[in-house]
Amino acid sequence: MNKRIQIGSAFLAAFPYTIPIFAGFVFLGIAYGIYMNSLGFSAIYPILMSLFIFAGSMEFVAANFLLAGFNPMNALFLTLMVNARHLFYGLSMLDLYKGTGKKKFYLIYGLCDESFSINYTVNAPKGIDKGWFMFFVTMLNHLYWVIGATIGGLFGSLVKFNTEGLEFVMTALFVVIFIEQWMKEKKHHSALAGLGLSALSLIFFGGSDFIIPAMIAILGVLTLFRKPLEKVEVAA
Repeated sequence: MNKRIQIGSAFLAAFPYTIPIFAGFVFLGIAYGIYMNSLGFSAIYPILMSLFIFAGSMEFVAANFLLAGFNPMNALFLTLMVNARHLFYGLSMLDLYKGTGKKKFYLIYGLCDESFSINYTVNAPKGIDKGWFMFFVTMLNHLYWVIGATIGGLFGSLVKFNTEGLEFVMTALFVVIFIEQWMKEKKHHSALAGLGLSALSLIFFGGSDFIIPAMIAILGVLTLFRKPLEKVEVAA
């Protein structure tokens, strides 16, 4: 197959999976751009931050860092806490990223919650190169966030917008992704383990500190019971 045709086919295969992300990212990106404008920053700030940082929740936090006193260590540790989950995403993607060549660098750089959810759970259609499929999923999601932040940054001064409660948009998006994955699987052992361990972590560690313990517990349990779960899936 001609390389250009192969790349184009991968783009067309990846695009439909990113449409729900488009709705969430553009809407929340606009709110982010307007929020930055409300703090007194010009449009170039949300545009460049969305392009080079590409970490939605951390970008909101970074806006306040820019207004506070210079404290790089505080910024470093808070960033690690907010984005620590990506350590587990990265470990999960080691096998999938093998053989992707130079695309691996951008796949690592552009890894976010939504790209991880799609690339880890969706099998590329038959005849589509998996590396290019994951590349375009990642690139499109990145582009959606930049577009939203750009729109919000440019028109923020013209629109009065209350951003309170907009973070629920991404929560709703993850619920939809979870439901789709639930419907796709015949057995729900991993999903139930994730729900159960997350609930226990929430009870013991509280709402502000449960994410990292929950992900460690989920990774440990799924690693420990990997072979039995694989046998169950094959038997199903």
